[in-house]
This record gives sequence, C-alpha cells and structure tokens, in this order.
Amino acid sequence: MAYSPDAPRARSPLSLPELTVMLASLVATVAFSIDAMLPALPQIAAELSPDAVNRAQLVLSAFVLGMGIGTFVAGPISDAIGRKRTINGGIAIYLVAAFTAAHAQSLEALLAARVLQGIGAAGPRITVMALVRDLFKGREMAKVTSFIMMIFILVPAVAPSIGSLVIAAAGWRGVFWAFMAFGLIGVSWLNLRQPETLPPEHRRPLSLSKLGEAAREVLAHSDVRLYIVTLTLGFGQMFALLSTAPQLYAAHGVRETFPLWFAIGALMAGTGAVFNARFVMHLGMRRIVKGSYLMQIGVSSVMMGLVLAGFTDGSAGFPFIFLYTVSVFWMAGVTFGNLNALALERMGHIAGMAASLVTAISTVGAVAIAVPVGLAFNGTALPMVSATLICSSLAWWLIRKTQE
Repeated sequence: MAYSPDAPRARSPLSLPELTVMLASLVATVAFSIDAMLPALPQIAAELSPDAVNRAQLVLSAFVLGMGIGTFVAGPISDAIGRKRTINGGIAIYLVAAFTAAHAQSLEALLAARVLQGIGAAGPRITVMALVRDLFKGREMAKVTSFIMMIFILVPAVAPSIGSLVIAAAGWRGVFWAFMAFGLIGVSWLNLRQPETLPPEHRRPLSLSKLGEAAREVLAHSDVRLYIVTLTLGFGQMFALLSTAPQLYAAHGVRETFPLWFAIGALMAGTGAVFNARFVMHLGMRRIVKGSYLMQIGVSSVMMGLVLAGFTDGSAGFPFIFLYTVSVFWMAGVTFGNLNALALERMGHIAGMAASLVTAISTVGAVAIAVPVGLAFNGTALPMVSATLICSSLAWWLIRKTQE
C-alpha cells in the first residue's frame, strides 16, 4: 500500500478464524445494505412514491452511487491516516445516514440519505482489503481474502430474510435501525480486538498532486482501462437485475416467498466463487473471465428467445426467471475477483489509490447502466435480458483485447 513490499509487515493478535469473520462482517456492510432493502421496496413505493413505483428502485441505486463516490478517496485516506481511523470514520458516516434515512419523509430525502450511507460504507469496503495487505502477502493474502469472500457470499442469501423479519416487526424504517446495529457490531469488534496495522512511519501523505499522479498512471495503462470498463459492464448488469428482482419475481407470482427464493439463488450462485478458487490457478484469470461472459451470451440469447416467445409469462415461467437470475449472479462471482486482480496486477506500488480508482469508476458507471434498465421494467424480463446480453457481449469483446 503506502510502503514498500519489503517493509516489515504488521501482525494480528487474533486467530485466523476470528480475524476473517471480523473483516468479513465489515465488508458485508455493503451487501447487507443493499440486499436487506429488497423486501422493503414495495412499502417504500407505496408510502413515498405511489404514483411511480419503479422509482423505489432508486433507493438501491443511490446507495451504490454514494459508494462509488466514497471509493475515490477511501484508499488514499487510509494510506494517510491509518486503517482503523478510516474504517471508523466511514462507519460513523454510515450510522448518521442510516438514522437520517429512518426518519425520511420523502423519497428525495431518503435518496439523499442513501447516497451518504453509501459514501460511508466505502470506508470499510476498500480499507479492509488494505488491512489484509498489511498483515499478509502473496498466497497467504489470497487465502485470507478467499475466506472473507466465502463468508461474504452468505450475506446476500440471508439479508432479504432478515429484512423481511425486521419489516414485519417494525416496518420498512426498521431496516435502517438494523443497519445501525450491524455497523456498530463490526466496528466495535475491530476497535476492541485489532490494533492498527499501518504505523505512522509507513503512511503516505494525502495530497492532490499524489492523487493526480496515481490516477494518471492507472488510467495510462490500456489494459487497466479495458478491465475497468469490463468491470463496469459486469457490475451494471448484475445491479440492474438486483434492482428489479423483487418486481420481476412478483410479476411471476413470487411475492411472500421472495426472500426464500433469493436465498436459494444466492447460495447456488455462490458456487461460482468456489469454482473460481478451485480452477483459477490451472485455467488462468483471463480464460475464466472470457469463458464466463461467453456462457452468459449464450444463456441470454436463449432466454431472449424464450421471453419473446412467451414461455416465461406468468407463474409458469418463474423457473426460467429463477435459473436465469442464478446464471447472472454466478457469472458475477466468477468474474469480479479476477477482473479486480487483473486491473491491479501492475499497480502494486500504488495499490490503495489504484483500488479506489478502479472500484469508484466501475461502481458509478454501473449505476448509469442499472438505473435506466430498472426504470424500464415493464412487467417482463425483456429489459433485463436485453441489458445483460448487450453488456456481456461488450465485456467479452473487450476482455479479448487485453494482453495475455
């Protein structure tokens, strides 16, 4: 990060299982803040946007937009002031925003709070990876990161069910109180158990000139630019599906059982991360990414035909919808880690700033894709399938242009 790879590494007093679960709980703040909101969208639409129910999806897009903005600076800030201070500051912003959202009286106020909440969530999202880099390197780091991501996969599976339970007890505003509890647990655990991993002598002063130099270096590399655009396309199609999932499932007769089906789908899609961990050393990152997007082009082409032919209409078409959503999330699990690793492969000396830049651009770009797709929802899977087919085709074409 801010120091040479040969510099002395920090050590954690925590056991590996405790460290992994603690860090995973901080990273999972992002997934929980998105997926736990899904069951709340119908109530939010009915109360704050009854004349335009599709606008309720913007509650998810606003969070991702804020997260994209926050990731621009989270990495460099953590290099300058330390990991724990950055995570603490991010969670503090997250908590204030969640409290504000819980008391919002208009959709506009709720969206503003969600943007701020996303900015705060960017702190732990980026800085946890930097903290892992402080403690481990090489294969050790890959092992710890893999464990964190395996735990992270479980959050989207259970978050909608947790959200449904909270909504049943306290309404949709209660979900934001659950966010505050979740954030407090993670940050308290960090502060009570984990010492700072970046000592002052290894910190890198924060300055606009250094940020500018790092940004120019990252964006000057043609392959890095291609990976960023590919990530944007991948994240955009996944988030567009995530935003429309409650409405899409409801249009096919699945309402009360949505959290259950979403959990089953998330667990099935999670096998993508297991597949990647098993075969990436043998097949290589680029080959897996290219194969995954090519697979999705084929699946989406078949799905497009089924939608146009009317085979996916009504409750009888739900099995097609369910399996298709699993395929999109499976593709995300296989490709995102590899694309991030490829983008940062040559940026080790400025990894913190590079990670922030890559994540920020791809996240904000994904919102630009997801919002119009979500707002175009017409009761069928056609807008979603069209967007996925286009994005996967472009992603496959771009990844083929990168150098081996």
